[in-house]
Amino acid sequence: MKTIKAIVAVDENGAIGRQGDLLCHLPADMRHFKETTMGHSIVMGRKTFESFPRRPLPGRQNLVITRSAGWQYPGVIVAHSLEQAIAMAETDTVFIIGGAQIYEQALPVVDVLHLTLIHARWASADVYFPALDPNQWQEVEREHHTSDHRNAYEYDFITLKRRDQA
Repeated sequence: MKTIKAIVAVDENGAIGRQGDLLCHLPADMRHFKETTMGHSIVMGRKTFESFPRRPLPGRQNLVITRSAGWQYPGVIVAHSLEQAIAMAETDTVFIIGGAQIYEQALPVVDVLHLTLIHARWASADVYFPALDPNQWQEVEREHHTSDHRNAYEYDFITLKRRDQA
């Protein structure tokens, strides 16, 4: 049985993006994302995939969900639904990595959520992570980090588990 995880960086308002890009450049979060997802299957929507400067992401099985029947990209497995993408995943752990529509579809089946909470708010944000029901999730780990010369914002790495699995 596969473990379904999601990984996302949000601001204090739950925003995850603006104008087709991330909210900010946070090198520590990029490193955390890479270390956490390396060697696993990653599932994303086409727009999220196309926003990557380097694609597909190396060291991971890249599965892209799209409605476009003819869409393809070298090194990517194309799926036309979340269920199909998860079924095609070759690893026991599958990470949902965005965007907002994919997170919304996947949240009911996610077992673990790796959340980077950026201690800032972007008024220009236009994409948000779905609201979490606090009755369904339990925080099991939190690691606070202050801003530094490379990371302009304070942030927390938070791990949440679905309550029936915590």
